[in-house]
Amino acid sequence: MSTSGSPNTSGPPPRKHHGGARSNPLRRPSDRFESWFRRFLMIVLVVGLPLAAIGAGLTAYESTMRTVHAQNAQRHEVTARLTSSVADDGEATRQPAQVRWAEENGTVRTGTTLVKPGTPQGATVRIWVDRDGTVTDRPVTAATAWSNGCFLGGMAAIGMFIGVYAVRAGVGLALDRRRYAQWDAEWDLLEPRWSERFRH
Repeated sequence: MSTSGSPNTSGPPPRKHHGGARSNPLRRPSDRFESWFRRFLMIVLVVGLPLAAIGAGLTAYESTMRTVHAQNAQRHEVTARLTSSVADDGEATRQPAQVRWAEENGTVRTGTTLVKPGTPQGATVRIWVDRDGTVTDRPVTAATAWSNGCFLGGMAAIGMFIGVYAVRAGVGLALDRRRYAQWDAEWDLLEPRWSERFRH
């Protein structure tokens, strides 16, 4: 059977040229650098953002919890009685008033605390005092420590994101300026040759 009409298949198959960013002749070194740099920043963002948020959040939480333990050890709550009535002027939500209370050892102390307007003389209120018997604020709670940790963790994550975005924008701007300068230099070399073609 004659095979004169059959195509020649003895040679190697033609090579296929796969297109892509790497084989693009118009792709400059600055383009390749920018592509890899963006990938690097993405890795930094994916890995660094949760680490920064968790690290900052845990640091804030642990610091506040140390304050919680210290204040709970130094302060205690007692029941005190108002030594005078508090007028209700309709302006302030809480007003200072004189109170008196007795410590566990029988020592009677006096101090000033904030109470609701209109509280009558002799009414009982719960106040916090330190070891010296001075009226003070309520101790910081674990809920406050948790909220501080969440807030600072979130702020760290936002700061990390803004920082990565700023670096990416700054590098992109610097590369664009370099590209524009290269284009101007190349045009200065090409423009005389291009103009010469139209003079003949």
